[in-house]
Amino acid sequence: MRRHLGTIVGLGLAAALALALITIANISLSGIRLDLTEKRLFTLSAGTLNILAALEEPVSLDFYFSKQALSDYPLLMNYATRVRELLEEYAARSDGKLRLTVIDPEPFSEEEDEAVAKGLQGIPINSAGERAYFGLIGTNSIDTLAIIPFFRAERESALEYELSKLVYKLANPEKYTVGIISGLPLFGSARPTAAGRGGAAWAIVNAMREFFVLRNLGTAVETIAADISVLLIVHPKALSENTLFAIDQYLLRGGKALIFVDPLSESDTPQSAAAMSMPAPGLDLGSDLKAILDGWGIRVIEGKIAGDISLAMRVQTRGARGLEERSYLPWLALDGANLNRQDFTTAELDRIHIGSAGIIEKEPDSTLNFEPLIETTSQSMQIDRSTLLSAPEPTALLRDFAADNKRQVLAARVSGTVNTAFPEGRPDGAEDAPTDVLKTGEVHVILVADTDLLSDMFWIRTQSFFGMEIPQTIADNGDFVINALENLAGNTDLISLRSRGESARPFTVVEAIRREAEAEFREREQQLQARLEETENKILALQQEGGDGAVILSPEQAREIEKFRKEQLLTRKELRAVQHELQKNIEGLGTMLKFINIGLVPLLIALLAVFAGIYRSRQRP
Repeated sequence: MRRHLGTIVGLGLAAALALALITIANISLSGIRLDLTEKRLFTLSAGTLNILAALEEPVSLDFYFSKQALSDYPLLMNYATRVRELLEEYAARSDGKLRLTVIDPEPFSEEEDEAVAKGLQGIPINSAGERAYFGLIGTNSIDTLAIIPFFRAERESALEYELSKLVYKLANPEKYTVGIISGLPLFGSARPTAAGRGGAAWAIVNAMREFFVLRNLGTAVETIAADISVLLIVHPKALSENTLFAIDQYLLRGGKALIFVDPLSESDTPQSAAAMSMPAPGLDLGSDLKAILDGWGIRVIEGKIAGDISLAMRVQTRGARGLEERSYLPWLALDGANLNRQDFTTAELDRIHIGSAGIIEKEPDSTLNFEPLIETTSQSMQIDRSTLLSAPEPTALLRDFAADNKRQVLAARVSGTVNTAFPEGRPDGAEDAPTDVLKTGEVHVILVADTDLLSDMFWIRTQSFFGMEIPQTIADNGDFVINALENLAGNTDLISLRSRGESARPFTVVEAIRREAEAEFREREQQLQARLEETENKILALQQEGGDGAVILSPEQAREIEKFRKEQLLTRKELRAVQHELQKNIEGLGTMLKFINIGLVPLLIALLAVFAGIYRSRQRP
């Protein structure tokens, strides 16, 4: 009895001691955190910590998560835990300026009504009309509202950036001002152009107006106001020295800029040339900022256009057999594999269309940070601008194609310390006080070697709906511009945030097989076209020998035509064989992967179990 009583007392004391230790740990160790995850998922970046430290007014965050309703969705449950714990880390590091409230809105409750009224998106969970919520509502001291309608698990890599951007916007609620210097009629023109629709403003301007205050500075500005959050420079042709000096000093003061230059801007084509859908020789369609970029060690290769055979858009051309579709090397449809997935400007974009883009390079002796945002594949080449100005046939460009086996950079983020391009002071010769002209400074710009991606024709299709013209997007060009401006307009800490990576793994082997077969198919197609032209020339020569009035084919002509038809049938069979081999290779790879995953692994485990059983039976006496 005494022994049992001692055991009970010991267990009671142990439980009391454990409870005391837990209580003490919760009180004294609540601020201590240890991140043991592989990708440091719960460690806030330096940029986020700086944003939290700069909070002057309190910010309230209401995290809505329908825990009970979403309990049957383990993916969302795990992600919700990740979001909540990261928000708790934000609150812990904000020195009390960020107040977090976790809300589980019951169906048809006041909390749900408030969530819906403020813009949260609910997902239906049953036929009774009940909805579940997984979003964030942020407010500041003047009741400015910022929301994340629904946290999507596929955007987990951008979670810290989205949260930090929301907090920063609440701390700085005013709309950013974008100053625009453009050599293209973005705001409309008196006459129709290749890119605009008559005299209307371009669609990209209407898209920017939803998010920013736009200020058209013209092309002869001599002073850039300090209240401009970011400078948008488009096709800077023949800018004056004073305008270049104003840009130089704005950037050295810490101003951010999104710059679009172009060695061949098809959007700059006059209407007479635009009617031909091709650039015309003798026109000055190029632009650059060499006066500034040369001093940085950054250049857009002069007179060269990027062409990529694996990204080329299909265009209609008129051939011997009527309208045909051909790949046009300078017009590129870039997908996710060509966009920087570690930069938030391009991380979530799917497709960008460009036309006749230039190529950006960093000089070996440049000390700037150079991060490509948009690149071609290695199946690309540099095309002479003069070749495109002569309006070549797409077939001729394909025939002369030779891959450089190098990815060409079409857009890049450039940052670092630079010297002024005007060390002697103002170019107009005015005397300045020593402090008037900055000699060095930190710059941060996004440089794009194409202006045509801004043009309506490359990312907008207009559909008529009950007499109204409704623009429909066919590419993410507008989102790229908005993302870039928003990213640059924020402070440097927000810009410095980077994605924590993705877990998606594309079928690169299958894609390689497809491209290899397509290359072979394209070569056979070119051979067929060459045979066709050769035979047509022979038929034309025979007809000329027979006289202008000959309408009946001679036996020799008939034999030539029959020979061509046989060659045509044979080549078509070869093309079908290539396509069949392509599908066969892909299906064979799929079959092999299925066997490895479904059959081989279980078979190896079964064999291992059999051998283990035999071994153990032999070890028994």
